Order: sequence, then structure tokens, then C-alpha cells
Amino acid sequence: MTAEAQAPTTGCPVAFPLREPGKPFPPPEYGQWRDGGEPVRSELPSGPVWLVTRHEDVRAVLTDRRISADPSKPGFPKASRTGGAPSQDEIPGWFVSADPPEHDRFRKTLIPEFSVRTIRELRPEIQQIVDERIDTMLAAGDSADLVEAFALPVPSLVIAGMLGVPRADRDFFEAKTRVLVTLSSSDSERDAASAALMRYLGRLIRIKEKRPGTDLISRLVATGRLTRQELAGVSMLLLIAGHETTANNIGLGIVQLLENPEWIGDERVVEELLRFYSVADLVAFRVALEDLEIGGRTIRAGEGIVPLLAAANHDGTAFDDASRFCPERSARSHVAFGYGVHQCLGQNLVRLEMEIAYTTLFERIPDLRLAVPADELPVKYDGVLIGLHELPVTWA
Repeated sequence: MTAEAQAPTTGCPVAFPLREPGKPFPPPEYGQWRDGGEPVRSELPSGPVWLVTRHEDVRAVLTDRRISADPSKPGFPKASRTGGAPSQDEIPGWFVSADPPEHDRFRKTLIPEFSVRTIRELRPEIQQIVDERIDTMLAAGDSADLVEAFALPVPSLVIAGMLGVPRADRDFFEAKTRVLVTLSSSDSERDAASAALMRYLGRLIRIKEKRPGTDLISRLVATGRLTRQELAGVSMLLLIAGHETTANNIGLGIVQLLENPEWIGDERVVEELLRFYSVADLVAFRVALEDLEIGGRTIRAGEGIVPLLAAANHDGTAFDDASRFCPERSARSHVAFGYGVHQCLGQNLVRLEMEIAYTTLFERIPDLRLAVPADELPVKYDGVLIGLHELPVTWA
């Protein structure tokens, strides 16, 4: 056992985050910390934090009203000045960084737009986008980078269409998002990317005010419930979350299914892939508003808390043989989308996009195969979200 793994006994802070080339994900240390039964102390540039790894404890953190998602609160953990979620003061409308009741004001406005019924009505549009991307790939030859040609453009085009963002601007918002979700980006780079997105969305909102359409931004404008700045922040959040997370899920899922072809076509794979990869492992930073206890450990007011979603989703007390990919299991209790009032608003959309992407891709290109061994694929160790930089494949 390493010195870091012994930290719960010695009290020494452990290294975090554990993102290194060649290192498996989730990192083995997650299991060692989880077996210790208590939150583990670590350090970020903003100060000390507690890493929470057990499924039961992670769900408790995400539902406890004594624990805040507001980055403006004293002690809130940050990897850098601009790293992590912005506060409402920085980007009004970034509602995942708000606590109730302010958070509820935004969520109630958006819930009808992401209901099961509303998302189900998008199936034909999503199917068309998926088919178009596969048509383009097939017309270009017998090989492709599935990240660039499929996994990224499908959700990008879907969320752009929902919001009313022109397709021609896809490269712009994907490039700015890439800066914001890369751990190694500097504060100045993040500031510039965020400001550019907000300026762009502000202009788009003014256009929708004058010439409304049938898109989501136009409908939100019509409600009159959000200020222009809040609507720009909400739109930026939906635009980023709506394509980056789903793209990573789609790419990793394709690899898993190519490695385990017996599961291709099984409708249960989506839920298990969400649990197995937990791509948004590091997005749910929190801070304690008062002294409280988590997993037998006292957390003081003002101390940061990082619930590790991948660690929770690989907890053997919640999922039998958790390290094994097994769509037969019941995985609905996973926390890949978070838990509680901040649970991902777009989860129904993500599930539908993944289902259509896998079903259509393997039906239309049944001889699809990896062009390099799976262990040589370039993983986004430098990303807030786990995923692949490239996914070279071939067929025919």
C-alpha cells in the first residue's frame, strides 16, 4: 500500500486529482480510500478538501442542505481561480452553482423542456443527425476518428438545434468549451473563453428577442422569467453540458461494446455504461455550511467536500462485482448524473442520444472495429470529464 493510500490513518493529505497517463480509471486509490470507510483529506490550491468515495456517503453529501454547491461560499474547493463551476456573481444563470431556493427558480423553468415526453419528441431529429454523420463517414472511406466524426458532432448538433444555435457556429462553441473543461488551461484562457461564449450568446438572445423561433432560447425569452444575463448563463451551461459529457459517454461506450460485442443491441447497456465510466467524476464540488458528520468523520464548517462519483459507482456494497461491465445488473441507483436537487437536468436527453447512437452505428456499420488496441487510445487525463481525444476505427 502506498503512502497516499495510508493517509486515512496517518492524517497526511493524499494527492488529488489522480489523472495520469497510463493510470486506470477509476484510479485504484479510490477503492483503497473507500475501504477505509471514511472521507479522506486532500489539498487543492483553494485549501483542504475531503474526498468522499462510498456510494451511501456520496448520496448523503448531494442531498444534505447543510452542504452548499455555491462557489462563492467561504472554503469552496477550486483547482484554480477559474477552475470548476462559476458562481452566480461570475455567470448569472449558472444554476448548478446555486442552492435552493435560487436554484429551484431556474430548474422549475427548465424542467418541462427536459421531461421524458419532451425529449422523446426529439427522437426523429436525433436519428436524422446520427444518420447524417454516418452517411458522411461512409462516403469518406473505410476509416474515421469516431470522436471527431461521430461522438462529438452528434450531441453538439442536437443541443445546438435545441437551443437555436446555428450549425455553422459549432466549431466556435466546441473550441471554447474545450478550454473550459481542460484542467491545464490557464485562468486567462478560461476567462477569455467564457467571455467569448457569453458575448456570443448575448447577441443570439437579442436576435431571438426580435425574431423568435421555435427553439429553446426563444421559448425561454418568451417566459420573461429570466434576465438577459441569466438566460445567457443558462444557455452557456446547457450548451457546454449538452455536448461535452454526452460525447465522452458515446465514445467510451463504443469502445466497450467493440470489446464486448455480445452486448451490442442490448437496451440495458446505456445505464451500465453511465455507471461504469462515470465521466463527470469531478463536477460535484461542495462546501460544508456547518459542522457535520460524513461516514464517521467530522467535517467542519467551511471545509471543502469532493464527492467522487466514479468511486461511488464502483462501490461493491452498492453494485456486485462493481469493476466488471455487466449490463444485466440493475444500475439505476448510480450517481453518474449526480443525485438530489442538482441531479443532471439533461439525463433523459443523454440516454436517448446514447441509445440511438449505439443502435444505429452498429446496425449500419456491423464490421466496425478499432484501428488500434484499446489500451493505446488517448484518454483525456487532462480533462474535467473523462473521455477520449481520438477513437480511430475502420470497417470493410
